[in-house]
Amino acid sequence: MEQFIYANQEEGLTQEEIRCALISSLEGRSLQHVLIIPPDFTRLHSNAGYITNVYYHVLKEQGCEVDILPALGTHVPMTEEEAAGMYGDIPFDVFIPHNWRTDVVRLGEVPAEYMEKITENLWHDPVSVEINRLVMDEKYDLILSVGQVVPHEVIGMANHAKNLFVGVGGSDMINKSHMVGAVYGMERMMGKDHTPVRKILDYGLEHFLCHRPILFVLTVCTAPGGNIRTHGLFIGDTRKVLEKAIALSQEKNIDFVETGIRKCVVYLDPSEFRSTWLGNKSVYRTRMAIADGGELLVLAPGVERFGEDETVDQLIRKYGYRGRIHILEQFEKPENQDLRDNMSAAAHLIHGSSDDRFRITYAVKKISRKEIESVGFHSADYDEVAARYNPETLQYGYNTLPDGEEIYFIPNPALGLWINREKF
Repeated sequence: MEQFIYANQEEGLTQEEIRCALISSLEGRSLQHVLIIPPDFTRLHSNAGYITNVYYHVLKEQGCEVDILPALGTHVPMTEEEAAGMYGDIPFDVFIPHNWRTDVVRLGEVPAEYMEKITENLWHDPVSVEINRLVMDEKYDLILSVGQVVPHEVIGMANHAKNLFVGVGGSDMINKSHMVGAVYGMERMMGKDHTPVRKILDYGLEHFLCHRPILFVLTVCTAPGGNIRTHGLFIGDTRKVLEKAIALSQEKNIDFVETGIRKCVVYLDPSEFRSTWLGNKSVYRTRMAIADGGELLVLAPGVERFGEDETVDQLIRKYGYRGRIHILEQFEKPENQDLRDNMSAAAHLIHGSSDDRFRITYAVKKISRKEIESVGFHSADYDEVAARYNPETLQYGYNTLPDGEEIYFIPNPALGLWINREKF
């Protein structure tokens, strides 16, 4: 059974409307063990926290055993404080951390011939399909894959099979899917379905997980002022739930500007963005809207490191955000095996640069300006910059400062995609 539920008001679906839909999705099922795979704290505004909490308590009341495996991808595991802030009163020991390097089993591969076909012959290697071993555990009567559909720099539109093969997948899929996206070109994919990376994940789902009892629970959300609005809820076990969610997300999460932005100011909430690995969503999501010769100013009070783990952090420090051509040249050098062993990091370095088309300035507090500049960004002191561009008083969109300077302000880059209509 599929459910496609749309909000009738701009404020979004009520909690009771969501709760009723979730309970309905469990009707007629005889369940003893359920695995829930929600996003982690980096998707705080997905409303997956509330959805996971409802499922957990309803299932426990029915006498079901419930495990929760957050889709970490390469992110660091959540703290107890983060889990409580996102998922409410679910006991912390219910959450099982995913290790993308060690916790997976191999299911097969996406063949090289198929990879060449979908990438216009830009990629020639097969991709190993791996997933956390819990997903293959026969004790689970139901696997709930919960998450938000939103424009994404690597795949085009996030979620569905991505929540599985990247969120709780293995290194080969994570690395190669990111690199395929970088080689193919993120501007060709962002905000779209049926991209090469999406086709890789569709292949894996169709060939290797079709026999598993997976139910997708997808949201489309906005969060003006930090308040989550769920505009749609899509529940089912087919690709149609993804397609319905994508159509709504393209309407709700893509903002067109009429001409290229000369100065874009993006705020990174310190509770959500502590690394440039995550903070560079400010680059990914705005690059199609910023004018040639323009500037992106990133207000990053919580950024304290580059990578989400030590290995990636060191790679970013070593190679820096120095443009697509530079990274591809480094990638081909035999002595740079570390970069080839971590393709997702190489792709991230490509994505995080403007290729000298516009200036990127990070305004920071918890990492030195010297470190920021060492990886290829410009830097500024956060307190000095925030005194002029105060994120608490700026309004989303265009603002004119007292001295006449016009800027475009984005309070959270993770929730949308911005495009210059002149070039779309």
